[in-house]
Amino acid sequence: MKSKENKLHKFSTLSEFHRIFGLPKPEHPLVSFIRIEEMILPDEPLADFLVLDFYKIAYKNTIGKAKYGQHHYDFGEGGLVFTAPGQLFEKPANKKNNGCILLVHPDFFLSYPLSKKIKQYGFFSYNTDEALQVSEKEKTTLLSVFSILEEELKSRIDDFSHDVIISQIELLLNYSSRFYKRQFVTHKILNQNLIQRFEDAMEAYFTNENLVQTGIPTVQYFAENLHVSANYLSDILRSLTGLNTQQHIQHRIIENAKEILSTTDLSISEIAYQLGFDYPQSFTRLFKSKTNQTPLEFRHSFN
Repeated sequence: MKSKENKLHKFSTLSEFHRIFGLPKPEHPLVSFIRIEEMILPDEPLADFLVLDFYKIAYKNTIGKAKYGQHHYDFGEGGLVFTAPGQLFEKPANKKNNGCILLVHPDFFLSYPLSKKIKQYGFFSYNTDEALQVSEKEKTTLLSVFSILEEELKSRIDDFSHDVIISQIELLLNYSSRFYKRQFVTHKILNQNLIQRFEDAMEAYFTNENLVQTGIPTVQYFAENLHVSANYLSDILRSLTGLNTQQHIQHRIIENAKEILSTTDLSISEIAYQLGFDYPQSFTRLFKSKTNQTPLEFRHSFN
C-alpha cells in the first residue's frame, strides 16, 4: 500500500515543473509558456495527485476524462482549465494531448493590481468538470492572447515585458469571464436543472426537524450535496437569478423568519434557535440588514 506521501507531489518552482516534464528551463523564473505536446511524462511514475505553488491556465484541444473526488467526467471538446496555487489535481494522463499551459507564480503579480484582483476570478476554484468549453470563435480569440504571451516569453524579454505579460494575462482572464457567462446561458437547461436541485436541497434542509442541531447551512454544504464547486454554484446562481448561494440561503432564512414572526408568539430567541442560529443577536442583525426592520418591528408592523 502506498504511503500518503507517495500519492502527492508538490511543485514549488516552475523550474522543477519543467525538469520533471522534460522541458527546457523556463525563460523567466516566475512565468512560463508551455506547449503541451512538448511535455514528456517521466519514466518514474508520478504521484497520483499534484499541487502547484503557482497559477496554471491550460488550454487543451481534448480534455477527455478528468477525475475530481470519486467522479470522472468526459469532455468531447477542449477548453480552458484554471488552477490556483495550493489546489489538488490529478496527474496528467499518459495519452498525448495538444494545447498550451501558462504557469504564473503569485510573486509575478506583486506591485500590480492584478495581485489582488486575480483572487476575484472564481473559476480558479472550479472543479475540472466545470472547464470553460469555448466556441471556435472564442478559441481563436484566446489562442491569439496565448500567442502574444508565448512570443513575449520566448522571443523578447526586456523592460516592457512584465507590463505586457501582466496586461495579456488580465485580458485572458477577462475574456474567460465573458465566455463563462456565455456558457452559463447556452447551458441554460443543464443549469436550470442544477438550480432546481439546489432549491430542492434547500427545501429539504430547512424543513428538517433537526435544523436546531445542524445549524445554518453553508455554501460548501450545498456545493458538496450537488457535486459542484462552491464558486461554480454561486456563479451559476448569480448569472441566472441575480443572487449567489449565500444570498439565496439568507433569503430563505428571512422568508422563514417572516412566516414564524407573523404566525406564532415565539420569542425572538426561540425563533433564532429554531432557524439554526447560535445567538439571537446574529439573527436580529441579519434580519435588519435584509429588511431594514428588527424582527420585533416587523412583527408589530405586520400586526
